[in-house]
Formats: sequence, structure tokens, C-alpha cells
Amino acid sequence: MPTEEKPYRVYRGGRVKGKVPLERPEQARRPDRNGRGAREPKVRRPRRRWSWKRRIGLGLIVVLVVAVVWGIAGYLAFRSGVDKANARLDQSVLPVLAKQNGLMLSNPTTMLLLGRDHENTDRRVSLNHSDSIMVLRTDPSRHRLVYLSIPRDLRVPIPGHGEDRINSAYQLGGAALTVRTIQNLTGLQINHVMIVDFRSFKTLIDNIGGVDVNVPAPILSNKFDCPYKASRCAGWRGYRFNKGIQHMNGQRALIYSRIRENQLNPADSDITRGLRQQAVMRAVMAKLLGFGTVVSLPFNGDSLLKPLTTDLSAWQFIQLGWVLKRAGQKNALHCRLGGTATSVGGASVIVGDEQNIAVVQMVTGRAAPQPPQPGSGQYGPGCVVGNRQFH
Repeated sequence: MPTEEKPYRVYRGGRVKGKVPLERPEQARRPDRNGRGAREPKVRRPRRRWSWKRRIGLGLIVVLVVAVVWGIAGYLAFRSGVDKANARLDQSVLPVLAKQNGLMLSNPTTMLLLGRDHENTDRRVSLNHSDSIMVLRTDPSRHRLVYLSIPRDLRVPIPGHGEDRINSAYQLGGAALTVRTIQNLTGLQINHVMIVDFRSFKTLIDNIGGVDVNVPAPILSNKFDCPYKASRCAGWRGYRFNKGIQHMNGQRALIYSRIRENQLNPADSDITRGLRQQAVMRAVMAKLLGFGTVVSLPFNGDSLLKPLTTDLSAWQFIQLGWVLKRAGQKNALHCRLGGTATSVGGASVIVGDEQNIAVVQMVTGRAAPQPPQPGSGQYGPGCVVGNRQFH
């Protein structure tokens, strides 16, 4: 009887059908070159998925890198615009400016802001007078901003030229003579100067997304620069501005700053027109140096400063923006010089009085701010705080 191994096993309970897996002999391990046995095969661990912490960390790193690159590109574009604004400034201005003591971030600064509007229909503007004159004084230690408005018809001594309206100083000797005239008049040391060209103001305001201006009273202007056809302009009454905070684009802001007559208030004068111009300039400064504008600097940082001529460096612009942001406009002090309206040599002028000295004391903080004295009229000198208006 054959004795070969059968493909099934026999148990006491009977035979189990089906194939029974053959037992494989243990494979001998082949020794390596050194005579040692082969290493155990490596077991691959499953890849760990990225946790949400790692994803957030990587995202923050990417955002930081983009922000740094964006900031550098924006600063370079902004600095290019500042360099061009510096090149437009007459170099004769620099020697008459008082030296800035330390950083603007921590030390008081006095800046002269001049507005020029060659496209205005006023005949005097064609003579290259300064159309708007304002002094901005910052005091970072007290988070204080002071704006001093100077009527362009104020009669003052102009060095080397006798007495004349203060806006004539620009025609006679440019920004340098204007700085000297204001320093002699007020005793304030002017550290910086900025000249705004209203011809390019419209584009600047549009580029920064418009500005918010607080209109103190309703306005219905006279019929100047009618935007319609001749047939419609015949029945057009003029530009209207409601009382309160108005968001204005470039065209609207330029019209607001040029209004000379308010049909709803015959008492409006060149003083109120100057105040309107300065309100627009303040709004533009706040918006220009705000965070929203900084974000767009890589695209238009160079073009934003085309309407400006100044001695400020790019770093000083940044410091000024931070000072304006921290101080805010809510508690800003608004002052104006003034006097009595009269006529000298057939020209309408404002003759200043001793109250202007007290106003300068208020500007420097050596006296408490006081509004114009009762009965001083629409040209009365004084100071108001925040959103209060001159009466």
C-alpha cells in the first residue's frame, strides 16, 4: 500500500474535506557580506496629516511675508512721490525754516499749509497769491492739534515791502517770504511747509476715495462753473450743500472750496470761504495719511503727492500721520486771526487788533482757548474746540 502523504488529515471525528495548506519550511536567512543575518524589513509609518495649528502657523507666515513685501513696495513708491514733492520746493525756503527739534512723534511741530488755486475766477488769484493760509501745530505729548487760520486779506507788515495783504507775500517772494511774514506776525517758528495746488486736488481726492467734510450750514452757491448745457444753466440756481457731514468726491470738494457767495446766508465772506478750503485740506491730510491709503500705496504712492510741494521727508510724513491719528480731530483746537474789515487804497483789507496776540497764546497753549468776543463780527479772532463753529 502506498505510503505517500495524503492531502488531508484524519481526525477521530472523521476526515475533513478540502485542501489543507501545506506547511512551508522556514526560509533560511541569507547572511550579508559580514556574515551577519539580514536586517528586519522597515515598517513604513503612515504620514501624519497637517494639524490646524500648523496650517494657521504657515498661513500667518505667508501673510507676514506678503505684508512685508507690500510695505516695502508701498514705501518705495511713496518715497518716490515725496522726493518729487521735495524737488518742486524752492530751495530758498529751507534756510528760513526753524530746525525741527527731535522726532515729530514726540516733539511739537509747526507747519505752514498754503493752498493755491490758479483756475479760480478771482482776478487776484492770477497774480499768484496764496489762496488759503493755515498753520498746523502738533503737540504729541498732549495729543493736541491746533489749526490757525489766517485771512488772506489780513493787512500785515511784509519784510522788505511794507504793509500789504498777507497773501501778497507769496507773489512778492514765494513761500520763503510767506514763512518769514507769518513768523514775524505770530512769533511762531515754522518748522515745515506744505503747498497744495488745487488744480490737481480733484484727482488726489478721487485717488484716496473721497473725503468727509462737515458742512456747518446749508449752502446754495451762485452760478459759477455751471456743469450743464447753456439751456439748462439758465434755470439752474447753483450748487447745493446740506448741513452736516458730507462725503465728497474730487469735483464736489473742489466746488465746495471755491464757493464765494452763499445765497442762503449773505453774511458769508472770504473768511468763511477760507474756512471751507481749510476744512477740505484737513480732511485730505487725514485721509491721505490714513491706513486705507497706506494699503494702496504700491499702486498709486507716487501719483498721490503730485498736488503737494513740501520739505517733509517720507519718514516725517509717516510720523505726521501717526501724530494726526493719535490726536484725532474730535478735540482739535481751531483758531483764527482777524480784525476789522475796512478799505485801504481802494482795496478791501482786514486790519488786525490786539486780540490776535491772545489767539497766538491760545495756539501755543499759554492761554485757555476762547471764542471770538461778542460783537466782534464775522472777522473776530478767537478759538473753538472740536466741531464747534465760528459765528
